[in-house]
Amino acid sequence: ANWDNSTQQDYLETSRALTQAAHEALGGIPGTKPLVVDPFAGGGSIPLEALRVGADAFASDLNPVAVLLNKVVLEYIPKYGQKLADEVRKWGQWVKEEAEKELAEFYPKDPDGATPIAYLWARTIVCEGPGCGAEVPLMRSLWFANKSNKSVALKLIPNPEAKRVDFEISGNVKAKDIGEGTVKRGSGTCPCCGYTTPVTSVRKQLKARNGGANDALLFCVVTTRESEKGRFYRLPTDEDLEAVKKATEELEKRKWEYRGELSLVPDEPTPDNKGHRAVGSVWLYGMEKWGDVFTHRQALALTTLVRLVKDVGEKLANRKDEGLAIAVQSCLALAVDRCANQFCSLAKWHNGREVIDGVFARQALPMLWDFGEINLVGGFEGYWQGAVNWVLSVVKTSRSLNIGQTQQANAATHPLPDDFAQCFFSDPPYYDAVPYADLSDFFYVWLKRTLPPLAGIYFTDKLTPKKEQAIVWHPNSAEEKLEFEKKMSSAMAEGCRILSADGVGVVVFAHKSTSGWEAMLQAMVDAGWTMTGSWPIDTEMGNRMNAMGTASLASSIHLVCRPRNKEEIGDWRDVLKELPQRIHEWMPRLASEGVVGADAIFACLGPALEIFSRYSHVEKASGEQVTLKDYLEYVWAAVSKEALSMIFTDADATGFEEDARLTAMWLWTLSAGTPDTTTDNSEPEPEADDDEETSSKSTKTSGYVLEFDAARKIAQGLGAHLENLRTLIQVKGDKARLLPVSERAPYLFGKDQGKAPTKRKKKEVQQLTLFTLPGSDEEESTDWGETAVEKLGNTVLDRIHQSMILFAAGRSEALKRFLVEDGVGADQRFWKLAQALSALYPNGTDEKRWVDGVLARKKGLGF
Repeated sequence: ANWDNSTQQDYLETSRALTQAAHEALGGIPGTKPLVVDPFAGGGSIPLEALRVGADAFASDLNPVAVLLNKVVLEYIPKYGQKLADEVRKWGQWVKEEAEKELAEFYPKDPDGATPIAYLWARTIVCEGPGCGAEVPLMRSLWFANKSNKSVALKLIPNPEAKRVDFEISGNVKAKDIGEGTVKRGSGTCPCCGYTTPVTSVRKQLKARNGGANDALLFCVVTTRESEKGRFYRLPTDEDLEAVKKATEELEKRKWEYRGELSLVPDEPTPDNKGHRAVGSVWLYGMEKWGDVFTHRQALALTTLVRLVKDVGEKLANRKDEGLAIAVQSCLALAVDRCANQFCSLAKWHNGREVIDGVFARQALPMLWDFGEINLVGGFEGYWQGAVNWVLSVVKTSRSLNIGQTQQANAATHPLPDDFAQCFFSDPPYYDAVPYADLSDFFYVWLKRTLPPLAGIYFTDKLTPKKEQAIVWHPNSAEEKLEFEKKMSSAMAEGCRILSADGVGVVVFAHKSTSGWEAMLQAMVDAGWTMTGSWPIDTEMGNRMNAMGTASLASSIHLVCRPRNKEEIGDWRDVLKELPQRIHEWMPRLASEGVVGADAIFACLGPALEIFSRYSHVEKASGEQVTLKDYLEYVWAAVSKEALSMIFTDADATGFEEDARLTAMWLWTLSAGTPDTTTDNSEPEPEADDDEETSSKSTKTSGYVLEFDAARKIAQGLGAHLENLRTLIQVKGDKARLLPVSERAPYLFGKDQGKAPTKRKKKEVQQLTLFTLPGSDEEESTDWGETAVEKLGNTVLDRIHQSMILFAAGRSEALKRFLVEDGVGADQRFWKLAQALSALYPNGTDEKRWVDGVLARKKGLGF
């Protein structure tokens, strides 16, 4: 989908005309608009787009932060339009000027006129090495700028006598001249003595100092100059440190003088480590209150903005239009929240773009060892102004829409009456995927200090509602999963209740978990829905962190459904007879439109489920009721067999052994259409930041990973047995991994041969063993090049993998003997499978290069 078209007038007018025509054709009263309801509105994307295409929208959510976002976008902006934009611009400028007057002394300019835009800090520990005791700055990376046209880095200079580390800044440096950071997986290595303080000790030290943000070490100041482009880097001065000290003193003074009902700096608790895995890190390191995640100067800046925005509300309070005053203050409050996302000790410096990334680069609260602090007064061309401009850009694109409706409500007890809406459209939560309430508390604690009393939105509680939230906190908790499924069933039943008899429902799903799908589908069937289709739409970022290296969906699957109008019992034999034909109709159609892999598998579920869900339930001839879970096993089998017939277009897939069928289907499942070939010249930064006990990130693994349950279903559908394929598939916990070819070398050639090479080496590097030091493709070893493969692989796939390893090791003569003299190349299945694997292995992988290298020798060898 090209989302830029959503603001193009021609597209909008056409969309609105189609929406209205469809509404009236389906029985809608001429002149009225269809009502779209989203009970899990979140950030408001669905109801906003509903308004764009000419429908009415009713958005609700349990979370008050989400409700505020929707109220601003769906109600305030369409209602007040340009008037709201003018007022936000005017009062945003007033806040900027007043804040600069108050805060300028805490962000001094350089003597040469340069403006500091960011300050880079590192939390510190005391080295626990014997006799050391040096102050160790915890740093992920030593790079400030790492781009093709610019490189600036920090050099660490150990000073053991003074028990500290000194610094130098170098430009035009090479990667080989720059060392690594001082922290890895939560353990800190001392540059003075080399001792590594373990993660438990690092955590203990930081916990005693409430996370260590306020006694962190300032190691660099980033500046700009009026007469020159770009960023400049310098070491901190005494004046920089004195400004920080003055800010701390000023904050303490204001705390003493403050008399508000709430604390000046948020003192509400952060999520502890007993809840969701993505949010407990900061608590473990001593940041037990939300105020602890901000330095004193950051807190001073934010509390100043909060007070000034409240002053704006008071200045507007006497106006006739109270609603406009509330709208202006709400917009400015959101600008404060946008600043908080950057003004935080969990915001990191990005050395590729030379900017500070906000806290929520991913949907988690990670522990960050070194962090960036923005200059509120002059940082990045004035960050407050940037936040206000962001709000104004939203006003500009949404001011011409019809007014929607927003309400704080629980999806399980929806406020609308029966048969009221024409469309139920929602993107619901998925088990333990995102702890929305915990994450939104970061913004909630500032909003409750900034906003005026708002009718229908409750910012009076200590934190956002948790008890009624539909979420699984602990993935292994059966009780929590059951409770989640109950809440989702209630929400889906409510959706069916409020929808008119001829209405349509759409549920968006973009999660790879088969258990998540099954629970959602079961909830919908139980609630009285009939699934009629499923469509993949490109709404997900392929480079988002939780999609990398997994079978996450490249698209969001839009599951289309309607209320079931009659209660009828289905015959299991009829259902099974219709299923293969339905899949056969859909799979080629999806493939022709570029929908493959996990997207295609899940996109087939809608058409397949229509067969099953058109009935209130399905029975076998014996009268036994068939569960949805049982039916889905047959769906997976039908999808797998159809996909395999498409992979091997000109050959009978049954001619291949189970390992070949499973490998082909596995790689196809992981595929997502055209690979992304864009490149980023900047070096990837090491991801930090959580230690091994608290990280919500998966450890990087080689190979091709699927959720175990998905792998089991695929294998079962192909007649393969995972337990018999342990030299090909590794199962660990809830993940299954198709081993990279290099890891299969010990099995294929004997355990003493080691692993196959994964990268080419230069010719001058002498080859010592079969698999460790490959030369060029034609380079031969004096011993192994004259040796034949002692044992041919048991299956066609094994023999292809053997040939790939021979190619990778540069054993041309051995490869020739293997294919010609040993007769491996005479088996046409060998070349057919190799060709299929070439199409399935991702571009840029060793496997793709190796199998292509084998295929390139086919003609020359006479095959």
